[in-house]
Amino acid sequence: MDQARQQLACFVGANPEELVFVPNATTGINAVLRSLPFSEQDELLTTNHEYNACRNVLEFVAERTNAKIIVADIPFPVKSSEQIIERLMEKVSPRTKLVLIDHITSQTGFIFPIREIIQKLNNLGIDTLIDGAHAPGMLRLNLQEIGATYYTGNCHKWLSAPKGAAFLCVKLNKQSLIRPVTISHGANSPRSDRSRFFLEFDWTGTPDPSAYLCIPEVIKFLGSLFPGGWSELINTNHNLAIQGRKILSEKLEISLPCPDEMIGSMAVLPLGKRWQHFSDLNQKLWQEYKIEVPMMPWDDQNKPLMRISAHLYNHLSQYEYLAEALLDF
Repeated sequence: MDQARQQLACFVGANPEELVFVPNATTGINAVLRSLPFSEQDELLTTNHEYNACRNVLEFVAERTNAKIIVADIPFPVKSSEQIIERLMEKVSPRTKLVLIDHITSQTGFIFPIREIIQKLNNLGIDTLIDGAHAPGMLRLNLQEIGATYYTGNCHKWLSAPKGAAFLCVKLNKQSLIRPVTISHGANSPRSDRSRFFLEFDWTGTPDPSAYLCIPEVIKFLGSLFPGGWSELINTNHNLAIQGRKILSEKLEISLPCPDEMIGSMAVLPLGKRWQHFSDLNQKLWQEYKIEVPMMPWDDQNKPLMRISAHLYNHLSQYEYLAEALLDF
């Protein structure tokens, strides 16, 4: 476990003493939000792009503590990263206790400018909880430079590790506050050779650590597929996503919702009313064309969002095929 922790910490640019394994990013969000002592005087700031599961945790905690949830309205489409920063910082107040934001939004595929946001919030003494579910393997990470108070990310997505492999990073000066979702033997362990943070998170009941132990091999294997290693792999996936969304945009006559530099290896396009029955469309694309692509509602239920992804096993002809299939409806 410690060897796997060291190698993952190196890959994401984290302090190994601040990183623990969790089964998924949602568990990481739960551990942080359900540990912190909020009160009715506190405001918890998030955005309208926040992942539904994590927003539910925020609602759960707010109901129990009487803290108030404040939502920054980030437009979709968006013109620039600066627009995201402006909209978020407008909602910060002297009562803001914590800011929960995605690093890469699930519904809309935006890369939020978290380094700039965190720096501004750090200067105000406001803690940050970053949901980085999609970031490991899609972006080159340096969590120590990013400087979030709390950061959680999945390894089963772009790293292609088994499901059940994720991590949570907590700053050293905050670790005494944060407890795992499952309290187990580590809570009263007499051991003094490890931090209480490790003792509690590394043994929650009787978990199977296999997924965690696969992470170093996954990092090594995927990094070996290109001469340029992970940097080349990430650039390859990004360029494929850019080309894929360009094909779909042109063939379906849809405007691009954000600049190229605001996406990684996922791209989201708003579908018009022609494709408004998105639940049926999901099923028909799979049943008739063997295409699996997420369709998600946005503010306007008549304009669902379609999210494409680009990994090493994808190729441009697949996005051409998707466009042709959509034009058949």
